[in-house]
Amino acid sequence: MNIAVLGTGMVGQAIAGRLHELGHSVVVGTRDPASTLARTEPDGMGNPPFAAWHGDHQGVALATFADAAAGAELVVNASNGNVALEVLRLAGAENLAGKPLLDIANPLDFSAGFPPTLFVKDSDSLGEQVQRAFPEAKVVKTLNTLTASLMADPKSLGQSSTIFVSGDDAGAKATVVGLLESFGHDDVIDLGPLETARGTEMLLPIWLRLMGALGTAQFNFKIVR
Repeated sequence: MNIAVLGTGMVGQAIAGRLHELGHSVVVGTRDPASTLARTEPDGMGNPPFAAWHGDHQGVALATFADAAAGAELVVNASNGNVALEVLRLAGAENLAGKPLLDIANPLDFSAGFPPTLFVKDSDSLGEQVQRAFPEAKVVKTLNTLTASLMADPKSLGQSSTIFVSGDDAGAKATVVGLLESFGHDDVIDLGPLETARGTEMLLPIWLRLMGALGTAQFNFKIVR
C-alpha cells in the first residue's frame, strides 16, 4: 500500500519505519524537505535529527505534506496535536478526500508547562475537529494511548496489551485494524463512532502520570474482560 506519514518526529519515524519494514511504499511528509534534512541539532526532546534516522531508512521517501498525501492510499497524521489541522491543510483537502486518515495526534497544551492539559475535551475531540475540517476524509483515531516505539512494536512488552479505534467509516476502520494487526497489536477494541475518541484522548492525563510514577514510557493499558 502507498502510505503517507505526516510528521518527522519520533511518532512519524516509528510508524514510517515499521510500515516500510512490512513492505509498504512510504513517504514521510514535512513542510520543507531540504530544511528537515539540513537540521543537525537534536529535537526538543533530545532525540537525534531526522536526517540521522533517514540515513538508516533510505527506502522511505521524504516530500512536502501535499506531495506525500497526493500519492497515498492511506494517510497517517503523526504531527503534534497543536499543529495537526495546519499540517493537514498543507497536505490539501483534495489529497485527503476519500482516503482513510489514521489520526494519532493528541490535543496536548504545554503552555503552562508539564504535565500538559488538553486543549479540547469532554464535548469534543481533536479527532472530531479533524473530521469536521476535512469532511471527505475517513478519519480513524487510534494509537494515541501509548508511546511511539510500542505503537510500532507492541510485542516488545512481552505480553498482550490493548489499543482502541474510533471512526465513522467501517471500511476505513477495517483497513486501519488490518495495519494494526500487522504491527503485532492483538487486542484492538473498536469503540464505535469517532465521537468515542473523546475518551481515548482523555486517557492522556493518566498516561502521563503513569509515566512519571513508573519512570518509563514502556507500558500500555490492558482491558481485562
